[in-house]
Amino acid sequence: MRDDVRGAPDIGAIEAAAGRLAGTAVVTPLLSSPFLDEVAGRPVHVKAECLQKTGSFKFRGAWSAVSALPEGVRGVIACSSGNHAQGVALAARMRGLPAVIVMPADAPRTKRENTAALGAEVVLHDRTGEDRDALTERLASERGLHLVRPFDDADVIAGQGTCGLEIAVQAAAAGVSTGTVLTCCGGGGLTAGLALALEARAPGLRVRPVEPAGYDDAGRSLAAGTILRNEAAPPSICDAILTPAPGRLTFPVMRRLCGPGLAVSDEEAGRAVAAAFSRVKLVLEPGGAVALAAALFRGDALAPGPVIVTASGGNVDAALFADILTRYGDRP
Repeated sequence: MRDDVRGAPDIGAIEAAAGRLAGTAVVTPLLSSPFLDEVAGRPVHVKAECLQKTGSFKFRGAWSAVSALPEGVRGVIACSSGNHAQGVALAARMRGLPAVIVMPADAPRTKRENTAALGAEVVLHDRTGEDRDALTERLASERGLHLVRPFDDADVIAGQGTCGLEIAVQAAAAGVSTGTVLTCCGGGGLTAGLALALEARAPGLRVRPVEPAGYDDAGRSLAAGTILRNEAAPPSICDAILTPAPGRLTFPVMRRLCGPGLAVSDEEAGRAVAAAFSRVKLVLEPGGAVALAAALFRGDALAPGPVIVTASGGNVDAALFADILTRYGDRP
């Protein structure tokens, strides 16, 4: 197992990752809807990363990291509730490497099944009673596997930053040179990657992280100026971004470049899922919709001007999606 001890990537590393992803990752569209603009009271542009391979931006970071590995690597291992898992599983299969994915036993069935279908060995753990990181480290050591971290990996952050390169080009084409970029935030890999890319390519766009209420560790950490953890957080439907704390690589980037964090309720995330489906025909999971929720329902906390939001994942269980549409499908 090789542990990545490098610092966060620079724009050169992000552009190098873009080169490795070219022709492999999807250049996802930047969508808009007059209805969303009306609800938000400002122009809203949706970066549809739910249309990326494996259904989320996580494929970018996974392929960036796996494609950069030297020859002779025996295989890879990752821990994830589902989106990073699927990204790593597909990247490993494309590289011809075995993959082991440590997933919580309560991860959505769709994510567990999709990860296994991509050829990965899925090892389940108890989210509340078992040390996931210790289990992952042990398996990596025993089997000689390379650990692909979900966010605290320079190559992963660089891969997520390629989404920011696309936003810079697409925003300029839409006539947007200043505004707020709201991003769904767990450990901060996407948030940090976007911030680094936009600092270099679209400095008028300011990134702000959005999290579920009760899991606002990034927002609280930014306000305190030091990393804080979530303790005894409540259940949430936003399973993809229920991380305990920002990363050691991602937090310094967020602290330097990002605006204050925002938190939204599960109900607001659900309403955003329904709005995305009915108005821009996107299927989002709740964790992938929190940035849109902030644009729609937290406008008083935003600076004037247009908003770009990441729709970061679409791997939602059918039963949950149907329930959300039943509850909120007729509400803005």
